[in-house]
Amino acid sequence: MHRLLLRALVLGCALCSAAAQGSYEKGSDVTLYANKVGPFANPNEVYAFYSLPYCKPNEIEVKREDLGPLLKGDRPTKTLYSIKFREDVPWKSLCKLTLDSAQTKLFQQAILDDYYFEMMLDELPIWGYVGELESKSISSMISRDFDNSTHYYLFTHLDFSIAYNGQNIIEVNVSMDPLQRVDLSTSNRKVDFSYSVHWIATDVPYKERMNRYAQYSFLPQSFEIHWLSIINSFVLVLLLTGFLAIILMRVLKNDFSRYTRATEDLEDDEEETGWKLVHGDVFRLPPCFSIFCACVGTGAQLFTLVFFILVLAVMNMFYPGNRGAMYTAAIVLYALTAGTAGFVSAHIYCRLSAGESARWAWNLVLTATLFPAPVFVMFCFLNTVAIMYNSQAALPFGTILVIMVIWALVTLPLTVIGGIVGRNMAKGKDFETPCRTNKIPREVPPVPWYRQGPCQVFMAGVFSFSA
Repeated sequence: MHRLLLRALVLGCALCSAAAQGSYEKGSDVTLYANKVGPFANPNEVYAFYSLPYCKPNEIEVKREDLGPLLKGDRPTKTLYSIKFREDVPWKSLCKLTLDSAQTKLFQQAILDDYYFEMMLDELPIWGYVGELESKSISSMISRDFDNSTHYYLFTHLDFSIAYNGQNIIEVNVSMDPLQRVDLSTSNRKVDFSYSVHWIATDVPYKERMNRYAQYSFLPQSFEIHWLSIINSFVLVLLLTGFLAIILMRVLKNDFSRYTRATEDLEDDEEETGWKLVHGDVFRLPPCFSIFCACVGTGAQLFTLVFFILVLAVMNMFYPGNRGAMYTAAIVLYALTAGTAGFVSAHIYCRLSAGESARWAWNLVLTATLFPAPVFVMFCFLNTVAIMYNSQAALPFGTILVIMVIWALVTLPLTVIGGIVGRNMAKGKDFETPCRTNKIPREVPPVPWYRQGPCQVFMAGVFSFSA
């Protein structure tokens, strides 16, 4: 089953990669798509390219995208740039605009926030800046406010340098001409947008054109991986776990045997202290053991999901040109590994219930919704905020409906199937505790706040990952 799943994912990624390959004849049209704009300091905050008053077609035509790019926030739209394969354009006017006060304000705010734009040519991303800011007042730079001494220069000319090999496009670069810019802080609001195109031959093969993006990224990374700290924390956790396990096994092995042989009417020879006071209560079923079983099953599913994603990453399926491949793989793998959660949860539930497993079906429903329900609530809040701010990161209703259909038609049935298998395998295998459990629970005295659950969880996390 796992091998078949892995082969299907590899085949799907390969087909997507093959479909993205484009070959052109000399003089054929090469479509340039405008994808998004946003502040350079926050790559997750993205807006539609034409939210700024650039030259745009009369009818906005959005490129049809798969699930992965939509989740990534990509909405490529056609532009007015006319680019033909292997035909240079020394200089060409795109359009002439007269900006009003509101449009000028939009460009000034974008320049103040250090906005960048992203375009796409033959699935190759292109990045550049909207403009540049020159200020003589230090206070205006600190307060991020408008000032008379601040000049907002809008780049109006884009120079495209495109490398090709045979009939394939290998590399695309764009540069802004500092001599062709407009000062928006003056009364002159007439803007003439223009562009130029230069084609350069290269020996780089088509299959290696994405290596450049794997080694370099225009946008700042959202996080920096500190491998030494991760390895240090991982080794520290393993050592502490190993030491604790060895101590417990040596100290408690004899005690477990003695308490198992003890009878209810037989008094112990020595006074019980510490953990021995609750030795007859630690294996008692928790008040909501159905939630416990659902958590274990969900954890097993997420572990399987991460394992397969790491396998695909090692196989280089998430290269930069395959936009949104990781998002797609995560959703598909989560749906296909739902059987793991149902199996583990139902198996543990039926064993702990000691034959009284009449509510095992409700346990499966809880397992299927334990992780998606909080994620869906959080997503609804974030998506609503994105819609309020007209952000391109907001998912359209059709994409949300597709994800819900995947959960209803794939995740839920596989959870039920895995639960049925786990329930059948658990028959006649009731859970046997290593020591007897008291019939009457022992009263646990109150503990200080620093020994309660939330504080202990926080301290455990800080201790493990503080290195």
